Amino acid sequence: MTVTSREVAEQILHASREQDTERFVNLLAPDCRIEWPYRPAGVPHRVEGRNQIREFLTGQANGLVTFNEYRNITIHETTDPEVVIVEYEAHGTVIPTGAPLHQTIIAVLRIRDGLVVSYRDYLNPLVLAETLASLNSDTMGVTPC
Repeated sequence: MTVTSREVAEQILHASREQDTERFVNLLAPDCRIEWPYRPAGVPHRVEGRNQIREFLTGQANGLVTFNEYRNITIHETTDPEVVIVEYEAHGTVIPTGAPLHQTIIAVLRIRDGLVVSYRDYLNPLVLAETLASLNSDTMGVTPC
């Protein structure tokens, strides 16, 4: 049975929310690339390949935020059967501070043969920048305004 791009997108969202790095990485093509076109300083523009993506997720991303739930998920199928667009709201907690986090995300995924070959994550960079700034302030003993 062939898995559809929509089904792979649903699986990748589930693995992401559960922060199941191995399941997430196993849904990626070996040469997959994840891109963040809009990002604050210090966040990479692109991470390529399963191994680098796994290292990024385990070394940086998984220690920053815990996701409690994704809300208002909409998956748009396009005229290209490989491309799906996913809109959702991520609700979670910033691990080092315990502060709540609410992020609106649009992701464009290209899925071929049941694996993600390209994942462009259009998150709100202001939310991430504020989170990173609050962490830097906390580590320097400064309270953000």
